[in-house]
Amino acid sequence: MTDTPNELRRKIEGAGDLKSVVRTMKALAASSIVQYEEAVRSLEDYARTVELALTASLKPMGVGAYGETARRKAEDRIGVIVLGTDQGLVGQFNDVLVEFAIKRLQELAGEQIIWTVGERIHGHLLDSGLEVSRVFATPNSVAAITPLIGQLLLETETRQLSHESSLYLFHNRPKSEIGAVYEPVCLRLLPLDSAWRLKFVKAAWPTDNLPETVGDYDGTLRALIREYLFVSMYRACAESLAGENASRLAAMQRAEKNIDELLDDLGRTFNQTRQRSIDEELFDVISGYESMSKKDDSGKR
Repeated sequence: MTDTPNELRRKIEGAGDLKSVVRTMKALAASSIVQYEEAVRSLEDYARTVELALTASLKPMGVGAYGETARRKAEDRIGVIVLGTDQGLVGQFNDVLVEFAIKRLQELAGEQIIWTVGERIHGHLLDSGLEVSRVFATPNSVAAITPLIGQLLLETETRQLSHESSLYLFHNRPKSEIGAVYEPVCLRLLPLDSAWRLKFVKAAWPTDNLPETVGDYDGTLRALIREYLFVSMYRACAESLAGENASRLAAMQRAEKNIDELLDDLGRTFNQTRQRSIDEELFDVISGYESMSKKDDSGKR
């Protein structure tokens, strides 16, 4: 059934209104990406300071036999954090991450304590047969990231996941390649084994004078490790949120393109329908004129 010009006009107006909404959401997603990328960049100086402090603390001690103990204890209990999203219009953001996480978790031996950030990814993991111990709310702004990381660190301590336990964090991060929006990654935060210590032991100090730890060495090292975990989790969370908004931006770009194509089709259809209506009216006028002319000719005869 062919739409009338009025119906087509209403569809064009509706598509135009929808395009305005899509363009607004597109602008919000783009601004959010910049916001979270700025948060990651602003964290780099602090992260560098923490790494230098760890270098100063660990370099005098060397690697030692610490790594063997860490590897043995890491097999007993494994903490897992999966950063998802509860926001819509993000495509396969959660599905891709869950598939990646499940594949990696199958390779890990030991008791797995799984926490999720987001209800939706929690449901995906439950559907896959995995048990989730704790669910955290997803942050919706840069200001909400710090309280979330504080909760995760507190949960780590509550679960008695020490620096010798294993802790893995799964999240999506934006990709710079053309056509790629995000990629799932796995970040191993714990154990702080010999490989982790070696990175700081071998790191070059920026000056000729290596500082010394004054006072309670163990307390200072624990505080630095906590800050190291905070920086790592914060960066991962900000990258996840940037990837989420990158996915939403790509979805809005596709939607805008589809709406533009729809508007073009509706515009052509409207013009064709309107032209047919005009042609029909002209034919009626011509037919009426010819009919009247024939009657006039027959009357004259």
